[in-house]
Amino acid sequence: MQLEHVSRAQRPFAAVSPGAAVRTEQGTALAQLCREIDAAFAAAETGAQISFGQRVRAALRRAIADAELLRPEQRIGSAQGYCRHLLAADPLNRYAIAALVWEPGQASPVHGHRTWCGYAVIEGTLAETLYRWDADAHCALETRRHPRAAGAVSYVDAGRGAIHQLGNPADAAARAVSLHVYGVAGEQIATHVNDLLAA
Repeated sequence: MQLEHVSRAQRPFAAVSPGAAVRTEQGTALAQLCREIDAAFAAAETGAQISFGQRVRAALRRAIADAELLRPEQRIGSAQGYCRHLLAADPLNRYAIAALVWEPGQASPVHGHRTWCGYAVIEGTLAETLYRWDADAHCALETRRHPRAAGAVSYVDAGRGAIHQLGNPADAAARAVSLHVYGVAGEQIATHVNDLLAA
């Protein structure tokens, strides 16, 4: 998902809501998600039995259950490419939260991750294609495809152990919306998350 900010330049792939990098700018569901991610970091430092990834998945699941999580303008897509709306950025630069809006036929490139990340499908059904890295061929080889319906939640650590492509199928009847949390500062979402790979 190599994304660019289009709110100013009108280029494809990602629009970022102006002024969105404020932790408490909107509803309680987003503020609660930030508190839960903060708590996951704190628990990880103490060696808690529940893993960081499990805590992030649970926090995402709770966040998307709130219909007030996103404002209407944060559900707007773009015909030029899938659209990203930055919702919150941690003041300590440990994570950023974004809503991605996918019109039918829009998909990410095949990629691994340079950082941990998690996502949850809020609306619609995304198609996810999984790959494994073939070091000899120096490319990603498809292993399987599956739908990710509203309510689906995923978390992966950094590295090429979780290569995928995510998108809204061309024959989808409507847009899809997903919530993503990345282990980077807000201004690094477009440059420090994805490891783009040949497939």
